[in-house]
Amino acid sequence: MDIVDFRKLYGISEKLHSFLDEEGLLSELLVILKEEYPNFSYFLLLSQTTYKHSDLPVIDLEYDSENIAATTAYLSGNVQYEFSHTEKSTILYAPLKGKQGVYGVLQIIAPNAQDIPTKEVEFMTLLAESAGAALENAHHYQQSRKTILELQLINETSYRLNSNLPLADTLTFMAEQIKSSFNAKEVGFFLGSTEKAKVKILPGSTPFFFSTTAQTYIEYIKGKLNTENDPLLFGDISLPLTNPSTCFHSIMVVPLVLGKNLKGFSMIMQEKPYFFSFETFQLLQTLVHHLSLSLTNSMLREELKKLVTTDHLTKLHSRNYLDEKIQTSMKVDSEGTFILIDIDNFKEINDTYGHQIGDEILIQVANFIKGNIRGNDVGARWGGEELAIYLPKVPLSSGAVIAERLVTKVSESSNPHITVSCGVSYWNSEKPDTYQYLFKRADEALYHAKGTGKNKVVTQADNSKAS
Repeated sequence: MDIVDFRKLYGISEKLHSFLDEEGLLSELLVILKEEYPNFSYFLLLSQTTYKHSDLPVIDLEYDSENIAATTAYLSGNVQYEFSHTEKSTILYAPLKGKQGVYGVLQIIAPNAQDIPTKEVEFMTLLAESAGAALENAHHYQQSRKTILELQLINETSYRLNSNLPLADTLTFMAEQIKSSFNAKEVGFFLGSTEKAKVKILPGSTPFFFSTTAQTYIEYIKGKLNTENDPLLFGDISLPLTNPSTCFHSIMVVPLVLGKNLKGFSMIMQEKPYFFSFETFQLLQTLVHHLSLSLTNSMLREELKKLVTTDHLTKLHSRNYLDEKIQTSMKVDSEGTFILIDIDNFKEINDTYGHQIGDEILIQVANFIKGNIRGNDVGARWGGEELAIYLPKVPLSSGAVIAERLVTKVSESSNPHITVSCGVSYWNSEKPDTYQYLFKRADEALYHAKGTGKNKVVTQADNSKAS
């Protein structure tokens, strides 16, 4: 080969090494070859399936392939020849070889020729070696960049998951991270062991998992986890669906393990087959491991919060929680009604039936309260046999109706039969007021109700002392 060819080869090599993405590099290699040898045909025999959906003329290189010459070139790192009698063409297999390995084979087909000139073979071989070295550099660069991005993702995820977020916020953040990082279509989180008839779909899951179609996938995964209890990667799954228009082929499943026990699982889905790589699968397992730790902390925090803000017997809110809600309401709302409730003759009930029955009566009344208020109302245990309700944005007349309804319900449905008395107070933003005085007015109204026959409702407007 003369000096002109070496200069050309040097320029080509420099150009190939300027590419940092593998697909762009291989595309440029084929452009160069077509410029140099426009009558030849070219194929890339690669061991990876990364480019199977691209426009490159890629053929999967398999060890058990019938193409012995291609396999030999790949395994030995040496150029191989083959003559096709049917096509009357010479085929050259030049390995794309770097310092650390062979990354594929360049197949060059010369039609209507017995041999490719030695000078051209040498040029093609050196060109393939140069492309192999450039491909190795690009591969290392992409791997390094991928590793950095993965570490950044793990670091950011760990930081956010350890920021004491509420459980719903934790899972919503995690779903967004997974969707954006893995190009996932659907992300679901499920709580409950696989032995349970039904698992709970956790907040943060994409809407698809609340559909009927999703149940087919969920039940299938439950069955798989029940027998294997290991992370699962499906490249091209096909399930019998009632709605075939929504079909997912690529699925990753990672169990949510707290301690040594399976508490649930996460499921990530994509419509395209073989969409998730094994490296992506490994990264997901790392992220879900961090999620499991955060999930444990979130559940413990919420359980602790529930213990602090909930009365253990009645499961109504605590008095401290009620105080905070009323104070907040008096700052932001225009009005509100407070109902103080007392179980009539409760001491006599305890003396007659015992404290266990007394506790059951408290629970009964608490359940009547829960069934008599809205989601944003607050039912609480005030102390002893006294309970309370706070109704934000509710006028006195409506609050009195709710109290009357509660008195009637308790009298008609309690077992053993009991009655309750209610004192109702009210505030509005047009008149200066405090929550301590709001309680005082309700307490005076309740005292008046109990002193005038019990089993009744008295409002602050009915009670001259409190008005």
